Amino acid sequence: MALELSILTLNIWGIPHVSKDRAIRVEAIGDVLASGNYDIVSLQEVWSDSDYQYLKKRVEGVLPFAHYFYSGVVGSGLTLLSKYPIVSAFFHAWSVNGYVHRIQHGDWFGGKGVGFSKIAVNDQLVHVYVAHLHAEYDRKCDDYMAHRVIQAYDTAQFIESTRGSAVLQILAGDLNSEPGDLAFRVLQTNSMLVDTYDKNMFAAENMGTNEIGKNSYTDLEAAKKSPLGKRIDYIMYRFGDNFEGRLLEHRLPLPERIPGKQISYSDHEAVYAKIILKKTGSSAIQHLMACAGGEGNGKCENRDQEAILALRESIVICNESLKQLESHRRSYSLMAIGVIIVLLNMLELEAPYGLKSAYLLLKFLLCGIVIFFIFMATIWNVMEKHGILAGKLSMEIALKGYKDVGLTEHRGGGSADIAH
Repeated sequence: MALELSILTLNIWGIPHVSKDRAIRVEAIGDVLASGNYDIVSLQEVWSDSDYQYLKKRVEGVLPFAHYFYSGVVGSGLTLLSKYPIVSAFFHAWSVNGYVHRIQHGDWFGGKGVGFSKIAVNDQLVHVYVAHLHAEYDRKCDDYMAHRVIQAYDTAQFIESTRGSAVLQILAGDLNSEPGDLAFRVLQTNSMLVDTYDKNMFAAENMGTNEIGKNSYTDLEAAKKSPLGKRIDYIMYRFGDNFEGRLLEHRLPLPERIPGKQISYSDHEAVYAKIILKKTGSSAIQHLMACAGGEGNGKCENRDQEAILALRESIVICNESLKQLESHRRSYSLMAIGVIIVLLNMLELEAPYGLKSAYLLLKFLLCGIVIFFIFMATIWNVMEKHGILAGKLSMEIALKGYKDVGLTEHRGGGSADIAH
């Protein structure tokens, strides 16, 4: 008997006191989800517990099973809503997750990672993964490239390791990476997931999901520069052993504006996909095993080659990040020593007349700066170094596992776009 699943993912842009029109938009999103058109819904940036509770209550008639993946200081922002029972849920935190001192970005405080749930659909287990990779704040000078690449590889490993007896694996979320980006290529080639977007099927359609010109929250300069926006929100899938299927539908389901309003539902577009699958014979297993071992047809070999190239590029990025960390450690150490010298000199000096309180306050401020510099040069530096090393060493092990010696000896390290 065939099984059909309708999946929707949306970054709701729900930052309290920051995101514009949040209350109005959350209410409108709740109305959409309560329509009964979706079996599984993945939401990101649900940063307010009150928003989660509202959405959970609003859709309980059609999506009675809900789970929020609590993590970090303010929560992961990841929510899963399902028509079918969620029989287990687990949150896998990433080893690197932004910088604690860059409060304006806030990714570290979310304690980001991968939310994983097993959903029982007609006595079959469907594994659903919800993720929101680190944001790219400056494409020309991306300080978070290493973090995002390691998060992508970590996610791919986690998906592969939890494959089990699932009839279907689904990853739905905001990956903050475009199809040609290294993080996307690392994730897709190492997890063997299939992107629901098919450029041959949807070439004539606008499939940008962020910063598109028609969205009311898109910056005017960004809209003029690239009116089609960028595609960074995805639904990806992989069939289980003894199962096969196909994609029935993929589209951006929401209208440009909330009905009766002049605003969009979010600064991201929702992505919708419908997938059908059914049980098949053992030949499918044999094909998957052959492909996984690099012994299959040319398509399988190309996938392995792309995975190898992506891993090599990622290791280079990790090495650069480790060098930068060593440079930061020295800089913070020298700055700490410099401020300590200033403090020691101040202890021997009398406070200027009438400025005793200000002088004392300055001493306390300098003490705080010294503590921050020491923290960044020691504890934080070691944590960051270990997180990068963990990802790098894991990639090196995977790279050694590939049989294609000729390609692994390739020194170009160039990128290779994947056909979608």
